[in-house]
Amino acid sequence: MEIIDIDGYVEQSAVPWTNYTLTRVNDCLVRLGIFEGEFHWHHHDREDEFFYVISGRLLLDLEDGRTVEVLPRQGFTVPRRMEHRTRAEERTVVLMVEGETVRPRGD
Repeated sequence: MEIIDIDGYVEQSAVPWTNYTLTRVNDCLVRLGIFEGEFHWHHHDREDEFFYVISGRLLLDLEDGRTVEVLPRQGFTVPRRMEHRTRAEERTVVLMVEGETVRPRGD
C-alpha cells in the first residue's frame, strides 16, 4: 500500500497525451490521463469507461453527434460499444475508471 502522488505524475509528464495505470480496485483499473490535443475515434466492446476531470476541460465526442464538455470535479460515463473520442484544447488531467480488460486505444 502506497500513496499515489497524482501531482508527481502530472509534473513528470512531458508528452501531450499519456496514460498511467495508478491502481487496481477489484476487477477495475484507475488510470490517470494527461491529455492535450485529439485522440482517435474508438469504442470498447465489453466495458463502460468513466472519466473524471481533475483539471482542464475534456470534450467527449460521441457517435450520436453530441459533444459533452466535462469540467473539473465533473464526471461522465461512456457506455460500452459507443464510438467516442476525447479532445482537450488545453492540458487536461483526467481520472478514468474502467474494467481491467479495456484497451486504452480501443477495440
